[in-house]
Amino acid sequence: MRFTKMQGCGNDYVYINCFEEKVSDPSALSVKISDRHFGIGSDGLVLICPSETADCRMRMFNPDGSESEMCGNAVRCVAKYVYDRDIVHKKNISVETLAGIKYIDVQTDENDKAVMLTVDMGAPVLAPAEIPVVSESEPVTDLVLSAFGKSFVFTCVSMGNPHAVTFIDIPVKDFDVEKFGKVFETDEHFPKKANIEFVEVVDGTHLKMRVWERGTGETLACGTGTCATVAAACLNKICPHKKIEVELSGGKLMIEWKETDGHIYMTGPAQFSFDGEWMR
Repeated sequence: MRFTKMQGCGNDYVYINCFEEKVSDPSALSVKISDRHFGIGSDGLVLICPSETADCRMRMFNPDGSESEMCGNAVRCVAKYVYDRDIVHKKNISVETLAGIKYIDVQTDENDKAVMLTVDMGAPVLAPAEIPVVSESEPVTDLVLSAFGKSFVFTCVSMGNPHAVTFIDIPVKDFDVEKFGKVFETDEHFPKKANIEFVEVVDGTHLKMRVWERGTGETLACGTGTCATVAAACLNKICPHKKIEVELSGGKLMIEWKETDGHIYMTGPAQFSFDGEWMR
């Protein structure tokens, strides 16, 4: 079975072109293929499939085999894949996901290769039941959770998948993301678990973020998490401007929450790493 390894800001997945290949058990395959010692090594598995409602369809599986609704970095890579490999060669590409259809604008270089991509991530979901999170507040900007004797205030947002964002008062590079992230991911307030973002405020237009992703662990980047972080910063009036650069462990993303339509737009890179064959 042919596969392609791609990454967006270091968020790396194994991509399979299901216009040509067939995957009978993607959950089991994701567990095997994601293993960084005995498999290919990745943050998960992404299937690029035909769609009846969009240019293509994306299915995404975590290293534990669970299927996720959306991934902002992965959907940019899907758009680059179908554009560069002439499956869908146009500058605005629609991708069906479990979080709805996402529209991606493609910016190309002098060789007509996609280099930067802007994704319309849609409007952030703030209703507790739809995130989902157990809370009586809306928006949820005051969820206090504690672990290891420390308390954190979370803002909860869905960008097609659930996120809990907290702003910390130490450099995020020094924060123990694994220690706290794995506890908060499975907190009883999150019926479907949650992705946990720990954020350092540099200034009103610049944030630094590290993320603990449900079903995966810490990753170098999370596109939906970056969008949720910007929404949280705006809701808490931490960032007066709604166009914010977010620095992740694997790179930078530019996020804009537009007042014209209420949607969040994410701009960032996508790159091929290598192609290979998986021996079944």
